[in-house]
Amino acid sequence: MFIRMVKGALIRQRGKMFLIAFTIALGASLATAMLNTMLDVGDKVNAELKTYGANITVKPKDSSLLADLYSVEEEGGSALSTSYLAEDELGKLKTIFWAFNIVDFSPFLETQVTVDDSQSAAVVGTWFNHHLDLPTGESLDAGISGLRSWWEIKEGAWIDEQNKSADYEVMLGSSLAEKLNAKVGDTLSLTGSASALDVSVVGIYDAGGDEDDKMFAELDLVQALFDLDGKVASIEVSALTTPDNELALRAAKNPAALSAADYETWYCTAYVSSICYQIQEAITNSSASAVRQVADSEGAILDKTKLLMLLITILSLIGAALGISNLVTASVMERAQELGLLKAIGAFDGPITALIMTEVLITALVGGVAGYFMGFGFAQLIGQSVFGSAIEMKVMVIPIVALLIALVTIAGSLPAIRMVLRLDPAEVLHGSKA
Repeated sequence: MFIRMVKGALIRQRGKMFLIAFTIALGASLATAMLNTMLDVGDKVNAELKTYGANITVKPKDSSLLADLYSVEEEGGSALSTSYLAEDELGKLKTIFWAFNIVDFSPFLETQVTVDDSQSAAVVGTWFNHHLDLPTGESLDAGISGLRSWWEIKEGAWIDEQNKSADYEVMLGSSLAEKLNAKVGDTLSLTGSASALDVSVVGIYDAGGDEDDKMFAELDLVQALFDLDGKVASIEVSALTTPDNELALRAAKNPAALSAADYETWYCTAYVSSICYQIQEAITNSSASAVRQVADSEGAILDKTKLLMLLITILSLIGAALGISNLVTASVMERAQELGLLKAIGAFDGPITALIMTEVLITALVGGVAGYFMGFGFAQLIGQSVFGSAIEMKVMVIPIVALLIALVTIAGSLPAIRMVLRLDPAEVLHGSKA
């Protein structure tokens, strides 16, 4: 009998039930889209921010201590260097616990050279798209073409280490090119402390900063000019990281002071401090530190993005609850005579309430299922349009959305239930006679 009554009510009230289902579907779709995106947005925001440079710098330990002692920054990582890092150890960056979070990296060796026996210029030796065979048996291409992706190439192109047209090639900053009156295709003579070499200009870039007054060259060129074979002054690393919390801040000060449980949690979480610590373990005589402006910005942007999505989710659910409240209340008002008659012939408030809630929850189930799939489609739209990649479907979102929709449906039905409980059969039936 109960099932027949529910079925009959759903058929008779199908217009309003459709509106209730549609309202719930909209709320569920927004909640699903925002929750899936929020749970997957961390890596995507980090990956997007990685296009704006490295967030970890690695220097020789002695050099870093000297810079800290005298409160000065090493320009290019070499002006104060009395020790160097070994170039052949760079592959170890991809052997640490968080190797897959290391997106890109490049070594740097900066010094001054004489150009055409007349002018002095800063030259930075680095990798561009250097092919590297890793100790793990894998291989990758690393270099500043990924770390400096925002540079505007005004003339020519990036140096292509794997398909070179000359033995030694350089790229000039726009300001330096103007001072030297050089253009793409020119040959320059560079003189260092150990040798002099001719180089070909293959590109002129605009970095929008101090780097416009420098020339960037292949690392082995600068090493040959100054007899520094196999040596680098610093390494820039771009890594996907987790925003710092209280544990990460404590660990950054002194990892040895952590308890065994805290140390394991910190070491096995992709905090920038734990990645720096593991880099120091892998690279001999190194000191790794976060580029705080970048690392802090990543955490702040990620937290604000997640907060915005959470607020959208909450507001969408509140809107759904208000819509359900109005629709269910209108449905109860239309059925006041039917409900009053049920009370008049002996039906208790409990079964009547159960009847209404069953109808609404069945409708909510239909709307919630439809809303979930709609929401996942919205999430893919957000992922492709904002991040250029798909949003991963998180299984844990299903029970969360189900619980939220159930709570919203119940909360939205409460005003209607209060109306049912206060409904006086005599007043309703008498009013119908009049």
